[in-house]
Amino acid sequence: MAVEAVLWDFGGVFTTSPFDAFNRYERERGLPVDVIRRINSINPDTNAWARIERSEVDAETFDKLFQDEASALGHDIPGRDVLALLSGDLRPAVVAAFFACKARFKVGCITNNAPTGKGAGMSSSSDKAKQIAEVFAQFDHVIESSKAGVRKPDPRIYAMMCEALGVAPAACVYLDDLGINLKPAREMGMTTIKVTSEAQLLADLSRAVGIPF
Repeated sequence: MAVEAVLWDFGGVFTTSPFDAFNRYERERGLPVDVIRRINSINPDTNAWARIERSEVDAETFDKLFQDEASALGHDIPGRDVLALLSGDLRPAVVAAFFACKARFKVGCITNNAPTGKGAGMSSSSDKAKQIAEVFAQFDHVIESSKAGVRKPDPRIYAMMCEALGVAPAACVYLDDLGINLKPAREMGMTTIKVTSEAQLLADLSRAVGIPF
């Protein structure tokens, strides 16, 4: 089936990965590498991370819940520190590729985010939030987990996007930096791209949609 829509995750795709910020934080504090990701992978449907992305808890409650989860593994990591690391910098080449896709296809954004910071990108910077908001305004449809009450990898969130855009999953290309979020999209019939770097994203997307970037 011909491509009719390109669907995008936001953090780690349009922006530099928060995982890089997590690792920097861990190095600076002498913590084990990827310990924040490990904490977020324990009880992934009910932990503090999942609950804040569904807006079931506020930032103050998340701060305590996450610290409790870290303490259970023997580490002192306040949840507020983790929230402060979430907002990356926009990747201009990816933004340009997005606009090239928008000129030919429907475009949607499915993002797991928390109701903190400024705007959908959860930025603590007004200037950065403005830049991100300008990109968000160009999508045909946006689904934010913190507003929808459902988060990836729940298959419902992908079906919601297809319904909103009026497209079949098989006519969609979906980009995300987490394999766990790509699996249900792929099982629904979408062409999926796991983002590991800006250059790789542009190359794989070019092949998928037939547009040189």
